[in-house]
Amino acid sequence: MRIRIVDAFTDRPFQGNPAGVLLLDSFPDDAWLRRVAAEVNLSETAFAHPLPAGGDTDWALRWFTPTAEVDMCGHATLATAHVLRETGLAKGTVRFGARCGVLITRAAEDGTITMDFPTSTLTPVEADPAVGRALGAEILSVHDTSAHIGDLVVELPDEAAVRDLRPDHAALRAHSRRGVIVTARAEDPARGYDFVSRGFFPAVGIDEDPVTGSAHTALAPFWAERLGRTRLTGLQGGARRGLVEVELAGGRTLLTGRAVTVIDGELLTAP
Repeated sequence: MRIRIVDAFTDRPFQGNPAGVLLLDSFPDDAWLRRVAAEVNLSETAFAHPLPAGGDTDWALRWFTPTAEVDMCGHATLATAHVLRETGLAKGTVRFGARCGVLITRAAEDGTITMDFPTSTLTPVEADPAVGRALGAEILSVHDTSAHIGDLVVELPDEAAVRDLRPDHAALRAHSRRGVIVTARAEDPARGYDFVSRGFFPAVGIDEDPVTGSAHTALAPFWAERLGRTRLTGLQGGARRGLVEVELAGGRTLLTGRAVTVIDGELLTAP
């Protein structure tokens, strides 16, 4: 059984966000999926299998962190679409059936892949001083994404504040259902991005996720309102970084990025 490691939201190896990808004939029992994800030990491992022709979706897709299954994942979806294109199993548009509903990806001739995700709802909430202490930073605003992705979006004063964070992950675990996304306006948009972010998800076993596609379904409306544009580019990450192009389209967010396969190997333990 082939297993691939794909760096998503980047066009170069060892940047962006790595995801495991396994293409299966069907989903085996959950215990096996969890063991594989724990062994791969990346922020997410994607498992996909083809569906019968003529339905509303083409492939079934699930994502697991090393400790839990998640409802939505952007970078591992991008990685899966990349593998399907690379192997010739799918071209152009792919419709994935996932826990969060139908997710559509479209591969372009220039190598980019655009994902069609539901846009998150943002609700302003009062900043909890404990979150500021856990982050070790001044907070300008906090928004809850409610049940959609289960994150807090925390605005910081500037790009340097985001870049220099050294959060207390254990303390952050108590303050969100999934994670905390910190963000700020870009210091210089001429560098090719409009806003920056980092994502911390200790509640699901990921201290920091390098580039989180699903988080941009909240970051896109957040920054579109402040910058007055519906098409933007975000830079996410600490040691590893990647670019996510976003566009608001009604109640959907279009996320565009690139991916590169860095490992193509054999999983020796079958279900």
